[in-house]
Amino acid sequence: MKKLPIGIQTFENLIEEGYAYVDKTRFVADIAAQNKYYFLSRPRRFGKSLFLSTLKSAFEGKRALFHGLYLYDNWDWEETHPVVHISFGAGVMRSVDELKSTFSYILDDHEEIHEITSSYTDLKNRFMDLIKQLHSKTGQKVIVLVDEYDKPILDSIHKSDLAMEIREELKNYYSVLKESDPYLRLVFITGVSKFSKVSLFSGLNNLKDITLDARYSALCGYTQHELETIFADYLESVDLDEVRTWYNGYNWLGEKVYNPFDILLYLDRKQFSNYWFESATPTFLLKLLQARKYPVPELNRLRVGESLLGSFDVDRIEVENLLFQTGYLTLAGVETLGGMRRYILCYPNQEVRQSLADYILSYFTTTPVVQQNNAFSLYEALESNDFGRLHELFHAFFASIPYDWYQKQQAAKYEAYYASIVYCYFAATGMDVRPEVHTNRGRIDLVVRFKSRVYLIEFKVLEQCGPGKALEQIKAKGYHEQFKGRETYLIGVEFNSQERNITQFVWERERGFKQ
Repeated sequence: MKKLPIGIQTFENLIEEGYAYVDKTRFVADIAAQNKYYFLSRPRRFGKSLFLSTLKSAFEGKRALFHGLYLYDNWDWEETHPVVHISFGAGVMRSVDELKSTFSYILDDHEEIHEITSSYTDLKNRFMDLIKQLHSKTGQKVIVLVDEYDKPILDSIHKSDLAMEIREELKNYYSVLKESDPYLRLVFITGVSKFSKVSLFSGLNNLKDITLDARYSALCGYTQHELETIFADYLESVDLDEVRTWYNGYNWLGEKVYNPFDILLYLDRKQFSNYWFESATPTFLLKLLQARKYPVPELNRLRVGESLLGSFDVDRIEVENLLFQTGYLTLAGVETLGGMRRYILCYPNQEVRQSLADYILSYFTTTPVVQQNNAFSLYEALESNDFGRLHELFHAFFASIPYDWYQKQQAAKYEAYYASIVYCYFAATGMDVRPEVHTNRGRIDLVVRFKSRVYLIEFKVLEQCGPGKALEQIKAKGYHEQFKGRETYLIGVEFNSQERNITQFVWERERGFKQ
């Protein structure tokens, strides 16, 4: 049984130390044969660094490492190339000076390894000189691999002025790639986000973006087949359907994949948990959601245009774009409308849906213990079908939110704000909760499926419509009719924005169900 490659990002170490490897080397052959300049965006901890390391070993001619893999018999091992491998993934860069120091260290390391002395002191010219001297010394064109190209910017994305300064410094480094074209064999750039070419890669017009190319959808991550074959020894007594629900679902217009970080930790511990989500805190994202007053239930099944999903910049960040590029949303499909393309976004799996909802709740409340107790109580209330307890809990949800938080939220006057809080509580428990469910006569605010029961919930703000309208709307529009034959409950919830809580909670059982 081969070891699980948890945290292993170097291809050479992975092979030599006997770790399991999912063969992605056919992508190496394809990339080397097709183009010269590549860009790939994938969420954090998705295997980008390992793929760049695999490229490095291939171009350095280390054939023995590829024994039994696709590339072993499908590569010209006689032709080797010097490799410049740049990674900005380590540490946090809090200033332009720290970025300069990091890049200087990277150049020092390459100069020492290849016994090169540069007469230049500025970083841009040292980088150019390194490429030229490697080409001259070996007689072969150079491979440039850039990992986490955007991390220095993302480290300061919440400080726009600093982020723009760092962006301009990076742009200076990356401009070398265009100027070095005669000396380069391949350039492969990876990161989490996709900044516009103009802002970082000005002039590099032939940079091929394979982020949304279906042929490369599974370049990073594990497909279902790869999971069941490469890790077969670890799957005894494992419920594959439950594993798929929890961790599969990432999609870039091709085959769905698992995040390797998630699946490897699950196979090691055999316990479902939010491994990937816990590895980073989406604080900036939550601040953006708050600032834009974004209705949380609408995050699932979003529809966005191609240009919106394409790229962003420090001074032009869209919520939908950031959610997609960071991995909190993924592609559910694509629609063509005339000559336009529209992408459908959704949560990739239960881990992200449940964990993001739970984290948003922790941002709303000041007492994590109260939040967790509310979530457990919610599950127990539905399990016993106790509507009195459910009413108490809905009231407790809003009572736990600090007054000063309400003061900052103009959105507190609207139904979407209250619906967001309730939605997050249901989603955080892992229940099947669906917002804005369409019927032939309108949209139901929230549909919750729990075991054999269905709960239809409508929200109203008292000042906007008067009392009794929430339940009345469900009945008048016949929202329950599509659930005939199932045990269905209609719940009307009404809020008072002055009191900042529920003023009415009424429910009825739909009479068409017979036990």
